[in-house]
Amino acid sequence: MHASFHQPALVRLLADWAPADSAAPGGDLAERLGHWLNVADAITLRSALQAVPAVASARAARAPGAAPDLAAELQRQRSTLSASLSANEEPPEPEFALHHQRYLMGQRRMEMAIDALREHVRQTLARTSPRLAQLAALDAVLDQMLGGREQHLLASVPVFLKQRFEQRRREQAADAPDAPADAWLQAFAQDCRAAALAELDLRLQPVTGLVEAFQQETAFSA
Repeated sequence: MHASFHQPALVRLLADWAPADSAAPGGDLAERLGHWLNVADAITLRSALQAVPAVASARAARAPGAAPDLAAELQRQRSTLSASLSANEEPPEPEFALHHQRYLMGQRRMEMAIDALREHVRQTLARTSPRLAQLAALDAVLDQMLGGREQHLLASVPVFLKQRFEQRRREQAADAPDAPADAWLQAFAQDCRAAALAELDLRLQPVTGLVEAFQQETAFSA
């Protein structure tokens, strides 16, 4: 799969890493991340869209007072998670199992923190205006419909990282035998960090869209 400007950074990264002559998980993951919706999903989504307006209009009742700064909350969460993922480094380990464990821990931190933030943002939108309440309700439907599939796909990222781990080791042995013994491990640690930060951006896309819609609505009605 060729990289595209419109694809998420994680998809482009894994597609670039995938060997051209093999069906590596990275290329397969990149392909599947770009095709979440099938025909059955589209039918379900159409039914959900028809039901959303009534639910949204019943819930929306803007609370008095200053609008919360959701953009600042989003940025704080992004910065906290980015720092956590970037700092999750220890002396290079020659076995993949420890790298795998660390990456899974980072995924769990992202999932828990972003799920909580997304729900908070949805609740805020639902109290702000009928239009934002409709958007919040739609996002809840999409989250329920696609969330499990997203988690399943992202769970395969460490599988590809294992291939990258072996690739880095082979490359040093073949192309740079005189390099420091742990040079390939340092390079792989950078790969892991790049993948984790790209995954963070991907996971934050839905809540980022909600926050941007909130900013536009509150600016218009101010």
